[in-house]
Amino acid sequence: MGTTSADDVRAGEREDLLTIVADQRTNFLYTVADIGDEQAGLTTTVSELTLGGLVKHLGDVQRTWLAVVDGTAPAEVGWADLDPDGNRMTDGETLAALLDAFHAAAAEFDRTVRQEPDLGRLVTLPRYPWSPPEPITWTVRHVLLHVFREIAHHCGHADIIREALDGASTTARMAEAASHGTGADGGDGSGIGS
Repeated sequence: MGTTSADDVRAGEREDLLTIVADQRTNFLYTVADIGDEQAGLTTTVSELTLGGLVKHLGDVQRTWLAVVDGTAPAEVGWADLDPDGNRMTDGETLAALLDAFHAAAAEFDRTVRQEPDLGRLVTLPRYPWSPPEPITWTVRHVLLHVFREIAHHCGHADIIREALDGASTTARMAEAASHGTGADGGDGSGIGS
């Protein structure tokens, strides 16, 4: 009977966490598949959320947390620094470009997490106007779980918007793709390919 080293356990944890994040991204991509720019910019509920805006936001979320992990995030973010269009698909933006940015952010985030020697390493979060006065530190693991939570949270929003838009069911799309052995992007099921 073989033994499992601490390094093997840590590598397994890392891959498990990245797999669950990738799976959630795939679920999100099923929801935004097969729509055009006009549909991506439509509001279908009383909120201002759109499918294109959610794609943009989740790309930004991954880039923002990547900066925290790699130490390039600003120490403080004020109200003036926050992009009022960060959650909106603005005129001139295309869903294709927003999806490309989403995929690039996902690939870079995953690459950085794979190269991180210690998921237990502490990182300091930027101070926002709503932050408590004392600095907040999280582990890289916590950041990874937070990114998962953000994507999962917005998957629910996207499902509601898409169902109100044209009745499409993310679950039905997932089942159909599984029966064909393909992912939301038409690829191998990873959901983060181009």
